[in-house]
Amino acid sequence: MEIVLVTTVIASLFLVIGIAEPLAGWLRLPYSVILAVIGILIAAAAIFFLRTEFTDALNPVAEAILGLPIRSNVFLYVFLPTLLFQATLGMNLRRMLDDWVPILVLAVVAVVVATLSVGYALSWASTLPLAACLLIGAIVSTTDPSAVVSIFRSLSAPRRLARIIEGESLLNDAAAIALFGLFMGFVMLGLPDPALGDALGRFPVLIAGGALTGWVAAQLALSIMAIFGQFERAQISVSVALPYLAYIVAEQTIGASGVIAVVTAGLTMNLAGPGRLPPQAWAALREVWDLLAHWAGALIFVLAALLIPRLLEEVRVADFALVGVVILAAVAARAAILFLLLPLLTLLRLSPAVEPRYRVAILWGGLRGAVTLALALAVTESFRVPVEVKRVVGILATGFTLFTLVVQGTTLRHVIGWLGLDRLSRIDQALSRQVVAVALQTVREDVARTVENYDLSRDIVRSEAKDFGERLDRAVQTAEDSADILDRDRITLGLIALAGHERDTILARMRERTISARLAEQVLSDSDRLIEGARTGGRNGYQRAARRSVAYGRAFQASVSLHRRLRISTPLARMTADRFELLLSQRLILRDLGAFIDGRIRRIHGRRVAELLHELLSRRIEAAESALEGLRLQYPGYAEELERRFIRRTALRFEDREYTAMREDGLIGAEVYTTLMHDVAARRAASEMRPGLDIALQRAEFVPQLALFEGMDEAALKRLGKALQTVYVNAGKVILQKNGVADRVFFIASGAVELESAGQTWRLGRGEMFGQLAILTRRARRAEVRAIAPSTLLVLDEKRFRRLLARSPALQKAVRASAEKRGIDPSVLLYDEVKPS
Repeated sequence: MEIVLVTTVIASLFLVIGIAEPLAGWLRLPYSVILAVIGILIAAAAIFFLRTEFTDALNPVAEAILGLPIRSNVFLYVFLPTLLFQATLGMNLRRMLDDWVPILVLAVVAVVVATLSVGYALSWASTLPLAACLLIGAIVSTTDPSAVVSIFRSLSAPRRLARIIEGESLLNDAAAIALFGLFMGFVMLGLPDPALGDALGRFPVLIAGGALTGWVAAQLALSIMAIFGQFERAQISVSVALPYLAYIVAEQTIGASGVIAVVTAGLTMNLAGPGRLPPQAWAALREVWDLLAHWAGALIFVLAALLIPRLLEEVRVADFALVGVVILAAVAARAAILFLLLPLLTLLRLSPAVEPRYRVAILWGGLRGAVTLALALAVTESFRVPVEVKRVVGILATGFTLFTLVVQGTTLRHVIGWLGLDRLSRIDQALSRQVVAVALQTVREDVARTVENYDLSRDIVRSEAKDFGERLDRAVQTAEDSADILDRDRITLGLIALAGHERDTILARMRERTISARLAEQVLSDSDRLIEGARTGGRNGYQRAARRSVAYGRAFQASVSLHRRLRISTPLARMTADRFELLLSQRLILRDLGAFIDGRIRRIHGRRVAELLHELLSRRIEAAESALEGLRLQYPGYAEELERRFIRRTALRFEDREYTAMREDGLIGAEVYTTLMHDVAARRAASEMRPGLDIALQRAEFVPQLALFEGMDEAALKRLGKALQTVYVNAGKVILQKNGVADRVFFIASGAVELESAGQTWRLGRGEMFGQLAILTRRARRAEVRAIAPSTLLVLDEKRFRRLLARSPALQKAVRASAEKRGIDPSVLLYDEVKPS
């Protein structure tokens, strides 16, 4: 009978979870608040029926509810790894890496500041030892961002802001739990006043040990999952085991932070998983983890709320004053982070500017929840913690959690409204009216065609057309009356819409599997940067993000250094192949955006805006093709292999669609369909394999294609290919400065540079060289050379250049032509042993 009651209670909890979400939507309250309130009511009702003398009929149910094995280890070892792992899987890590400074600083500094603020305030206001006060500070420093993030998303707040809040909260939990373990050890050892330096000195060890454990565990799991190949359920099962094993090994074996281990394992899986697992397996894995995290997040709130009446059984009047101290200290610490540290990071250009209104919303939305209660429960369960400390910890943590849920949670949406964050801006209001007018015109045309096809009654059609026409006239009149959008704002709105459609196109290509899973996240990150760049910086912000999407990143530059100095070429080969595929995908997507500009944006924003967007789009296409052409020149044949791969993928998509249509039409049976789809899946898996790229071999083939090296024999070209060093530079980078020592010559393999000297400028492109005149005139450089596009340069030192010049009439001719172009008499060039031919 007991197992029946427990099963009934657990099934009822899932029923509560199902009811709570729509109830939260109807009441316009945060989902976590509804779950917590329901949990408190269930626990209070169980205690009431167990102690009342009115009836004993419900005593077994009440005993089953209150007798649930709810221990701190259930939260820390069962629910917490699930929530942390899923949160890291769902993050756009490449976009978060753009904001790693504010995320890391806000997370770590916020936890330390909150812990110290609450700890020293309690130490001053109570008789508790400092270690216990700091323990309470660590417990209440965790935040639950779900409420404020969900509201920000519904209000179309900047995505970057929501992303920083989510990332900060994830690391916030990890840092707070690590500090909790630190101070919990001091309390259990009976150290009343630990040295703060010793406490914080052990903190990095916990972090580093957990990070190493999580990384190793994730790499092992990925290796096992890759071996399983097409067995999706086996791969998902391994992923489910990963966070729990990483947490247990870190906590029980190494003595490090299990939370950091889980977070690191999830980050590693997020970065490496899409490239090492089949796309359908990765999608299925994400769906399973989304469901597991939804259940875990709801259960942890309900079960933690069941503990609240128990934790408050021994509350005293004096405890309310201490709860007030905790509230004031925690809010003050959070306010210091938001209104002092965050503006400083913005001033240093390390964080996006956050409006004061959003900062107030974040401050009031800093709810506490299940993690805080779970940590408090862990203290109350420990027999090594003094009884009075356990009582105060349970009451203060619970009282503070109740304040954030009941007071802040229920009023958060009203605060949002008071701040005016739930209202559209003037530009958005005017745009919405124009969108309605354009949309209704399209709807009228579509309805007219549909009515003709169905031959409906003319009287009904005429009546409905009249009503719809009146509505359309009102919409058009309203749009014309509010046509106060500046051209600058129209351009910004058009760019946001264009970038949004580009993102939708990318998602569609991902579903069609014409974009590889390896690069899907990176391509989406680039589109997100375009959207945010347009939102925050208009046309200039969009163009900066567009240039960044084709630029050489720091990781690429680091891989070049590894190849050049240590002869480690694997990272460079992989990143070069990634760049090839990225540019090819980008070019294909950009060519599809012109129709969207003509079909949608022109009708809403007019011809001038559409023409400007076409111009910006043409520049992006030109930049992508220029970068791709540079790689084609440097690695001939590789781009063609990628294009063949794209064609094969497209053919497989059409083949898949045809078989599915035949199955739905009943032309083929289930057995035939299954056999055909297995064959398609096998060929699709083969198409995911990217051709290898041999950097050394490809460069040797590329050098002879430059016109400057015509006439050289094969052996000399081979020696030259080994002597040339490859340098990658981004647009805007200064390559050579004035008055510098002339000791190198640069050959432009791809891209373009600009030379500036004495107020004059010259532009050089692919196949040209620079730096040779300063060497041959034996003078300091008089020109500054700057890259005006992402460029690949081949560098030759002075000694080898002179030796090459002596053997190459074509190079001598090019040197004389460049001197004449710059107004320098070729006769003054010091060729040493070389005579003009």
